[in-house]
Amino acid sequence: MKVKAILLAGGHGRRLYPFTKYIQKTLLPLHERPVIDYALGTIRRAGIKDITIVSNQFIGQIAKHVGAGFPDEQIHYVLEEEPTGVADALNLARVYNEDCRLLVYFSDNITTVEFQEEIARFSQVQEKPGCVLLARNEKNPEAFGVAVLDDSGQVIDIVEKPENPPSNLAIGGIYMFDEDFWSLLDAGVEKNGASFSITDVNRAYVQRGAAKLITVGEETWVDCGTPDSLLQAGTMAKEGKLNPRPFRT
Repeated sequence: MKVKAILLAGGHGRRLYPFTKYIQKTLLPLHERPVIDYALGTIRRAGIKDITIVSNQFIGQIAKHVGAGFPDEQIHYVLEEEPTGVADALNLARVYNEDCRLLVYFSDNITTVEFQEEIARFSQVQEKPGCVLLARNEKNPEAFGVAVLDDSGQVIDIVEKPENPPSNLAIGGIYMFDEDFWSLLDAGVEKNGASFSITDVNRAYVQRGAAKLITVGEETWVDCGTPDSLLQAGTMAKEGKLNPRPFRT
């Protein structure tokens, strides 16, 4: 089954004001390349050829930079006129991404984790592979979905932005889902309404026993959605720890 990618690059980027007043946040520089090149590099090196980019009023800036993609790619651009939540943003991309398996990538996240093997597994396996969740150790995980683990270290639940985190494993930003994703999203929206978050879908997979957790270190994943973290990511890029290249070398 084909695996496609949805790159979510919407919202106002308020955490990065005033930089994002006139430029799309994914076009801010990390050393010598814009943020979006690192996200697209991860997606492309995984072997994904069909990518939907959801963004705000500056989507034309992204389209000018990315263009039509490589000759063997399909790039779809979707305008998010108002940031009304992750469910609405995902549903805008739905027309291009049904009847497939998905990599859902929130553009603030830059990682050195490579997904080629997991994407190959998702595309080749006949039975539904469930979901893959990327987790990292966070000193202050209260701003994320946080994994609840059993005594054997298996994830048994996910708590969204808890005051008292049950672990220091933050889950957020990059996910892989099988073809049940859209039905689980619909069920989550119906149940939770305006309070829906992507964690609701992740929890549904966890409750099915169909979630795989990949734990990475802090040095391999950075959320560059604030000025401080953007500076940190830029330093990592300068040191060669982050890779914007589209192909494996």
